[in-house]
Amino acid sequence: MKFENIGINKEVVKALKEMGIEEPTDIQEKTIPEILKGNDIIGISKTGSGKTFAFGTPVLDKIKNGQGIQLLVVVPVRELAEQVAKELRKCSKYLNPTIAVIYGGVSMDPQQHNLRKADIIVGTPGRLVDHLNRRNLNLSKIKVVVLDEADKMATMGFIEDVEELLRATPKSRQTLLFGATISEEIAKLRDRYMNKPQVIKSAAHVDETLLNQYYYDVEQKEKFSLLVHLIKKEKPKLGIVFCSTRRNTEVVAKNLQKYDIEAREVHGKMGQASRTKVIEGFHKGKPHILVATAVAARGLDIKNVTHVFNYDIPRNAEEYIHQVGRTARAGVTGKAISLLTQMDHANFSAVLRRYPVKVTKLPIEEFEKIKFDSGKGNQSYGHGGGFYRRDNRPRRDNRDNRNDRRFGRNDKPRVRYNL
Repeated sequence: MKFENIGINKEVVKALKEMGIEEPTDIQEKTIPEILKGNDIIGISKTGSGKTFAFGTPVLDKIKNGQGIQLLVVVPVRELAEQVAKELRKCSKYLNPTIAVIYGGVSMDPQQHNLRKADIIVGTPGRLVDHLNRRNLNLSKIKVVVLDEADKMATMGFIEDVEELLRATPKSRQTLLFGATISEEIAKLRDRYMNKPQVIKSAAHVDETLLNQYYYDVEQKEKFSLLVHLIKKEKPKLGIVFCSTRRNTEVVAKNLQKYDIEAREVHGKMGQASRTKVIEGFHKGKPHILVATAVAARGLDIKNVTHVFNYDIPRNAEEYIHQVGRTARAGVTGKAISLLTQMDHANFSAVLRRYPVKVTKLPIEEFEKIKFDSGKGNQSYGHGGGFYRRDNRPRRDNRDNRNDRRFGRNDKPRVRYNL
């Protein structure tokens, strides 16, 4: 099937062809006809499946320039907001709507100005609600609301903000929800705010024929040494090292640099200009190693990532799938390598129970034991692999992208991330 045969706007088809895109992906082929009919949908698909064009291309024809905000796209993190806006600008090249990107960590004043003339808004829940409460954001003319990576917004504690935004839009709106799973909280959104949505599923997991997954059992004190050995042995064209905390990303990146590995970190506490500079450089291969937290890397769409190194195994099994899915894209093979210490086994076992992924254990080979600077004024061989409490849980004050308010009971966040 070709895009021109699905029924989307001819100007959008023209823009897609100029990008070399003529055939829709699986999720696009399944969702676009339903969206064109005006149906609410829940799209279940993996990261990198083409979700932005799946919801963007069919709704652009509904937007009338200069008549207020008509399309609202809500995403969990700022990088994804930038990425979605960039893709929407590309496919709407010949329609030329005004698109504003709204997220935290930057001044509200320029955003307030952009909101006055916008036709389409892409933003994170917290900052959107801030503008809504200040009456800078008028959602009365909204025709379509898109909740992208809704499952991630639920785990980040954004559901109350999302509900507040939905209540401010007309009940006649079309609601499109995309994510990897339908959690209990997503089911509540569906029941409260969607009109008999069609549930459409695409490929749920990574393609095992393209993605080779491996893991090593390693002593805690030798974890960093093994990472350096593997990077120098594998020689990734572009590689991402995932860490569990902001602190780990900073320390691991600095130590990699000491051993002549071109690495930079990206995490939620960095200023937006700094994050953008690092990510744009990574796109171009400088640096060729990105050390990132899962939240900070959530919105990245980077081609040609050959290797993913899971330095820490995430507590959320679904996050593991998102992380390894950063490689082996667009029909190209990739490799994901996890470094397991004793404290990682419980999380890794949870991944294997939930997802039927094939992961091969590799024997530990000889590698040089090198010094590691923890940043606390001392050096040691290897690396403890994290800044953990005695019960093996990451320290709360090191969790990525938190604001300065504390958690409630059962570690369930009562407040949103500082995005």
